[in-house]
Amino acid sequence: MTIDPALDLALRVSLALLFGAAVRHKLAAPRSFVEAVRRYELVADGAAAAVALALVTAEASAAVLLAVPIARAAAALLAAALLLLYAAAIGAALARGRRDLDCGCAGPNASQPIHRGLVARNVALAATSLLTLLPAADRPLGWLDSVTVVAAVLAAAALYAAVDRLLANQPAVARARGVA
Repeated sequence: MTIDPALDLALRVSLALLFGAAVRHKLAAPRSFVEAVRRYELVADGAAAAVALALVTAEASAAVLLAVPIARAAAALLAAALLLLYAAAIGAALARGRRDLDCGCAGPNASQPIHRGLVARNVALAATSLLTLLPAADRPLGWLDSVTVVAAVLAAAALYAAVDRLLANQPAVARARGVA
Protein backbone atom coordinates (compact mmCIF):
# COMPACT_ATOMS: atom_id res chain seq x y z
CA MET A 1 0.00 0.00 0.00
CA THR A 2 1.30 3.46 -0.94
CA ILE A 3 0.22 7.03 -0.39
CA ASP A 4 -0.06 9.58 -3.16
CA PRO A 5 2.94 11.93 -2.93
CA ALA A 6 0.69 15.01 -3.03
CA LEU A 7 -1.34 13.71 -0.08
CA ASP A 8 1.86 12.81 1.77
CA LEU A 9 3.20 16.32 1.25
CA ALA A 10 -0.09 17.94 2.27
CA LEU A 11 -0.22 15.88 5.48
CA ARG A 12 3.41 16.59 6.36
CA VAL A 13 3.07 20.34 5.69
CA SER A 14 -0.19 20.51 7.69
CA LEU A 15 1.35 18.71 10.66
CA ALA A 16 4.52 20.82 10.43
CA LEU A 17 2.40 23.97 10.57
CA LEU A 18 0.44 22.59 13.54
CA PHE A 19 3.61 21.82 15.49
CA GLY A 20 5.18 25.11 14.41
CA ALA A 21 2.19 27.04 15.74
CA ALA A 22 2.34 25.05 18.99
CA VAL A 23 6.02 25.92 19.41
CA ARG A 24 5.35 29.57 18.63
CA HIS A 25 2.70 29.98 21.32
CA LYS A 26 4.81 28.08 23.88
CA LEU A 27 7.86 30.24 23.17
CA ALA A 28 5.72 33.39 23.34
CA ALA A 29 4.86 32.59 26.98
CA PRO A 30 7.32 30.00 28.29
CA ARG A 31 6.36 30.50 31.92
CA SER A 32 2.72 29.81 31.09
CA PHE A 33 3.70 26.56 29.42
CA VAL A 34 5.88 25.48 32.35
CA GLU A 35 2.92 26.22 34.63
CA ALA A 36 0.62 24.18 32.38
CA VAL A 37 3.03 21.23 32.59
CA ARG A 38 3.20 21.62 36.37
CA ARG A 39 -0.60 21.70 36.76
CA TYR A 40 -0.95 18.28 35.13
CA GLU A 41 0.89 16.90 38.18
CA LEU A 42 2.56 14.15 36.14
CA VAL A 43 6.12 15.24 36.93
CA ALA A 44 7.72 16.71 40.02
CA ASP A 45 7.36 20.49 40.26
CA GLY A 46 11.14 20.86 39.99
CA ALA A 47 11.15 18.94 36.69
CA ALA A 48 8.35 20.94 35.03
CA ALA A 49 10.70 23.44 33.36
CA ALA A 50 12.95 20.70 31.98
CA VAL A 51 9.96 18.70 30.73
CA ALA A 52 8.47 21.82 29.12
CA LEU A 53 11.79 22.51 27.37
CA ALA A 54 11.99 18.91 26.18
CA LEU A 55 8.44 19.06 24.83
CA VAL A 56 9.05 22.32 22.97
CA THR A 57 12.29 20.93 21.56
CA ALA A 58 10.53 17.75 20.43
CA GLU A 59 7.71 19.75 18.84
CA ALA A 60 10.19 22.00 17.01
CA SER A 61 12.08 18.90 15.85
CA ALA A 62 8.86 17.34 14.59
CA ALA A 63 7.96 20.51 12.69
CA VAL A 64 11.37 20.64 11.01
CA LEU A 65 11.62 16.91 10.32
CA LEU A 66 8.15 16.83 8.75
CA ALA A 67 9.47 19.25 6.13
CA VAL A 68 12.40 16.95 5.24
CA PRO A 69 11.30 14.10 2.94
CA ILE A 70 14.16 11.80 3.92
CA ALA A 71 13.19 12.15 7.60
CA ARG A 72 9.50 11.42 7.11
CA ALA A 73 9.51 8.15 9.08
CA ALA A 74 11.24 9.69 12.11
CA ALA A 75 9.01 12.75 11.84
CA ALA A 76 5.83 10.66 11.67
CA LEU A 77 6.85 8.62 14.71
CA LEU A 78 7.91 11.68 16.71
CA ALA A 79 4.70 13.55 15.85
CA ALA A 80 2.53 10.55 16.72
CA ALA A 81 4.43 9.97 19.97
CA LEU A 82 3.96 13.60 21.05
CA LEU A 83 0.27 13.59 20.20
CA LEU A 84 -0.30 10.31 22.03
CA LEU A 85 1.69 11.61 25.01
CA TYR A 86 -0.58 14.66 25.16
CA ALA A 87 -3.66 12.45 24.81
CA ALA A 88 -2.40 10.26 27.66
CA ALA A 89 -1.65 13.28 29.88
CA ILE A 90 -5.14 14.67 29.31
CA GLY A 91 -6.67 11.23 29.84
CA ALA A 92 -4.74 10.76 33.09
CA ALA A 93 -5.87 14.14 34.37
CA LEU A 94 -9.48 13.36 33.47
CA ALA A 95 -9.22 10.00 35.22
CA ARG A 96 -8.15 11.87 38.37
CA GLY A 97 -11.21 14.15 38.04
CA ARG A 98 -9.23 17.23 36.95
CA ARG A 99 -11.85 18.69 34.59
CA ASP A 100 -10.93 22.24 35.66
CA LEU A 101 -7.46 21.95 34.11
CA ASP A 102 -6.57 24.06 31.07
CA CYS A 103 -5.17 21.83 28.35
CA GLY A 104 -2.31 24.22 27.58
CA CYS A 105 -2.84 23.61 23.88
CA ALA A 106 -4.58 26.83 22.89
CA GLY A 107 -1.79 29.21 23.87
CA PRO A 108 -1.44 31.61 26.76
CA ASN A 109 -4.24 33.91 25.63
CA ALA A 110 -6.89 31.21 25.25
CA SER A 111 -8.19 28.81 27.82
CA GLN A 112 -9.55 25.39 26.94
CA PRO A 113 -10.56 23.05 29.76
CA ILE A 114 -9.60 19.43 29.21
CA HIS A 115 -12.23 16.92 28.11
CA ARG A 116 -12.52 13.63 26.21
CA GLY A 117 -12.80 15.43 22.87
CA LEU A 118 -9.20 16.62 23.19
CA VAL A 119 -8.05 13.05 23.77
CA ALA A 120 -9.93 11.94 20.64
CA ARG A 121 -8.53 14.86 18.62
CA ASN A 122 -4.95 14.02 19.57
CA VAL A 123 -5.43 10.32 18.82
CA ALA A 124 -6.91 11.21 15.41
CA LEU A 125 -3.98 13.54 14.68
CA ALA A 126 -1.52 10.82 15.73
CA ALA A 127 -3.20 8.37 13.35
CA THR A 128 -3.01 10.99 10.62
CA SER A 129 0.70 11.47 11.20
CA LEU A 130 1.23 7.72 10.94
CA LEU A 131 -0.26 7.79 7.44
CA THR A 132 2.96 9.46 6.33
CA LEU A 133 4.81 6.23 7.20
CA LEU A 134 3.28 4.70 4.08
CA PRO A 135 5.67 4.76 1.16
CA ALA A 136 4.87 7.51 -1.33
CA ALA A 137 3.90 6.35 -4.79
CA ASP A 138 6.66 6.83 -7.33
CA ARG A 139 5.35 9.62 -9.51
CA PRO A 140 6.60 13.13 -10.11
CA LEU A 141 4.67 16.05 -8.67
CA GLY A 142 3.31 18.48 -11.22
CA TRP A 143 2.04 22.04 -11.03
CA LEU A 144 -1.51 20.85 -10.37
CA ASP A 145 -0.22 18.88 -7.39
CA SER A 146 1.14 22.15 -5.97
CA VAL A 147 -2.31 23.69 -6.18
CA THR A 148 -3.80 20.57 -4.62
CA VAL A 149 -1.29 20.59 -1.75
CA VAL A 150 -1.90 24.28 -0.99
CA ALA A 151 -5.67 23.78 -1.11
CA ALA A 152 -5.44 20.68 1.08
CA VAL A 153 -3.26 22.46 3.67
CA LEU A 154 -5.67 25.41 3.78
CA ALA A 155 -8.63 23.04 4.11
CA ALA A 156 -6.86 21.09 6.88
CA ALA A 157 -6.09 24.34 8.73
CA ALA A 158 -9.72 25.46 8.43
CA LEU A 159 -10.99 22.06 9.57
CA TYR A 160 -8.60 22.05 12.54
CA ALA A 161 -9.67 25.57 13.54
CA ALA A 162 -13.36 24.66 13.28
CA VAL A 163 -12.95 21.46 15.30
CA ASP A 164 -10.80 23.32 17.84
CA ARG A 165 -13.54 25.93 18.32
CA LEU A 166 -16.18 23.22 18.67
CA LEU A 167 -14.06 21.41 21.24
CA ALA A 168 -13.31 24.64 23.12
CA ASN A 169 -17.03 25.41 23.35
CA GLN A 170 -18.08 21.87 24.28
CA PRO A 171 -17.78 22.33 28.08
CA ALA A 172 -19.76 25.59 27.99
CA VAL A 173 -22.50 23.99 25.88
CA ALA A 174 -22.66 21.03 28.28
CA ARG A 175 -22.98 23.38 31.26
CA ALA A 176 -25.70 25.37 29.49
CA ARG A 177 -27.63 22.15 28.88
CA GLY A 178 -27.13 21.11 32.48
CA VAL A 179 -25.20 18.02 31.42
CA ALA A 180 -21.81 18.83 32.96
